[in-house]
Amino acid sequence: MTPSSRSSAPNRRFHSKNRPESDRVSKDRQHLKVKRLGDRTGILQDLYHQTLTTPFYQLLAWITLFYLALNCVFAWIYMLDPTGIEGSDGSFLSSFFFSVQTIATVGYGAMYPKTPFTQVVAAIEALIGLLGLSMGTGLMFAHFSRPTSHVLFSRPVSLSTHNGRRTLMFRMANRRNSHIIEAQVQVALIRDEITHEGTVMRRFHNLRLARSQSPLFALSWTVMHPITPESPLFGLSMKDMEDTDTMLVISLTGVDDTLGQTIHARHIYLVGDIEDGMRFSDIMSVEKDGRRVINFSYFHDLEPEKNAQYRERKAISRAKSKYFRRGNLRRHRK
Repeated sequence: MTPSSRSSAPNRRFHSKNRPESDRVSKDRQHLKVKRLGDRTGILQDLYHQTLTTPFYQLLAWITLFYLALNCVFAWIYMLDPTGIEGSDGSFLSSFFFSVQTIATVGYGAMYPKTPFTQVVAAIEALIGLLGLSMGTGLMFAHFSRPTSHVLFSRPVSLSTHNGRRTLMFRMANRRNSHIIEAQVQVALIRDEITHEGTVMRRFHNLRLARSQSPLFALSWTVMHPITPESPLFGLSMKDMEDTDTMLVISLTGVDDTLGQTIHARHIYLVGDIEDGMRFSDIMSVEKDGRRVINFSYFHDLEPEKNAQYRERKAISRAKSKYFRRGNLRRHRK
């Protein structure tokens, strides 16, 4: 995309599907989620993966609830021996806070176990507290150390003319100040197809891109798929894509130059996200000091493609000139 100033951009714009980005992500996960029947694999059999994929606020809430529940259980056990804790009045609240001191191994000294029963229970609780602290620390570190990407995908997909050929386009932007090295993007088209035997199957087609690799992904990247006769989209209308439940699955991989780790990004486009005859608005500009600027305010904006406007004006001009040559306009005025 050639950098230009914002003042030179066309005034007519099309704001496509102004949905928040969080809603877009939830829709992607919804379309990828599969209901499994007959699978006996439970949550406890893959607890570590479930924990890592849980949002941080939910993970923190579950840890807090487990911590409170565990202290309540031990407080109830301590109440089985009302005289087993020195300095306690035998109430549930006093036993609860003694359990908090024991499981955290702080031991303030105001309360301490004095009978064999409470001493054994306190020793078991201290061991559980040490194990829980190590496991909780490991889970929190693993949750924060996962390599993540902050790649912004355009909400609409443009279907317009580029270099004289119909081209399917969408764009991405790196929202971090760091660079993604050796970035690679793959676009898979998924649709329903009928075999010769009449069976409906969900088929995958890899779309050939004009450029699928970028040695340095720092600003924005417009991904293009020319619709050639070899393309699975060749000769298809929007109605045909709707009938076959077509969707585009985008997969981006690369290496974050700051973390030195491989990062992944995924996005899904449905047929309703494709805008025919529209092209993306320019978001790049160059300042006086030579720095390039990307304006995210217009990242999702579309505008009518210039080729279509040019062909329309050309057709009107030809019709008018033909009308004038025949003298029809003079007779119409009379």
